[in-house]
Amino acid sequence: MPENGYKAIIHPSTASISAAVWNTLVPSTDGRAENPFLDHAFFRALEESGCAGPETGWQPQHILLTDEADTPIGLMPLFLKSHSMGEYVFDHGWANALERAGGHYYPKLQGSVPFTPATAPKLLVPSGALEAEAALLQTAQQLAGRLDASSVHLTFLPEREAELAGSLGWLQRKDTQFHWHNRGYASFEDFLDTLSSRKRKTIRRERRDALAGGVEVRWLTGAEIEEKHWDAFFDFYEDTGARKWGRPYLNRAFFSLLGQYMAQSVVLMLAYDGGEPIAGAINFRGRDRLYGRNWGALRDVPFLHFEVCYYQAIDYAIEHRLAVVEAGAQGEHKLARGYEPVTTHSAHWIAHPGLRHAVADYLDDERPAVEREQAMLENFTPFRKGERQER
Repeated sequence: MPENGYKAIIHPSTASISAAVWNTLVPSTDGRAENPFLDHAFFRALEESGCAGPETGWQPQHILLTDEADTPIGLMPLFLKSHSMGEYVFDHGWANALERAGGHYYPKLQGSVPFTPATAPKLLVPSGALEAEAALLQTAQQLAGRLDASSVHLTFLPEREAELAGSLGWLQRKDTQFHWHNRGYASFEDFLDTLSSRKRKTIRRERRDALAGGVEVRWLTGAEIEEKHWDAFFDFYEDTGARKWGRPYLNRAFFSLLGQYMAQSVVLMLAYDGGEPIAGAINFRGRDRLYGRNWGALRDVPFLHFEVCYYQAIDYAIEHRLAVVEAGAQGEHKLARGYEPVTTHSAHWIAHPGLRHAVADYLDDERPAVEREQAMLENFTPFRKGERQER
């Protein structure tokens, strides 16, 4: 399909691409993916467990790009979708508008890591060749036509990739997340010293109350994580999922496969009361950052959510000299706890001219609104005035 001597092969599963080929195309350091969500093992676990597959509305259509010598040079993880769940960049209004006008929005193509609102490259071209990256975008558009898909959506892109897509006519969208930044802190107290006195006292009180009565949090990674720990965490995860959206996206088998395939990238934080685990959060470790993902608890303990998900993540990042903690989607409550607003990016190609024009107008209004909101949120960070200026 693409030009310039490239050839595109559409793969119906991650397993149909060897781990060696896939991971060669993923940014890596010392043989490990810099972003754990791009690892062949992560996609394989999602698909083999049945969490991401045709039965759940995530049909793999991964694009592998080769050169004239059939050497793999690029990759775009891609799914044909029959719904918009599990994406964290909401387009339900776009779907409703097209369907009210007599068109069909589904199926659509989704370039993302399923159920994972973390920024990661989607145009995986190790050489950085713009022609090859453009060929991946072109292939996705042509594939949409072949599959009668209404659109292609690449979500949680690096800004550079979003701008490249924009230069080729894709629509660009912005949103906000909250990340914690490690500025060379030697300890959690060192971090607290940069906050206003009132915020410092609040965080200390929250940590004290969360761990009152002997509650302790343990970090588990690699071979330390046993099936009993996955059992406990899955109970927590199911409880949160049932309360928030009815049916959790991830099943129990997925977590066992994580433990089998990539436990060294997992940091499981479990809160114990005596010998009983009562709450937990799963994190993934990348080259320079910690990604917080899912959380749950079977007992309501004041501030334990903040402790396990946010403060323990900061402790871990400081101890392991990680630069950033990404604590997932949404959540302005993270702001008071030292997490700062950052911009996330997505790019959208829409075949229907009328819908494309309407969405473009909408995004032209939405982008400056997001920028204004972020500027306002910066005024509510908990840092002392001098520290804010230094940042």
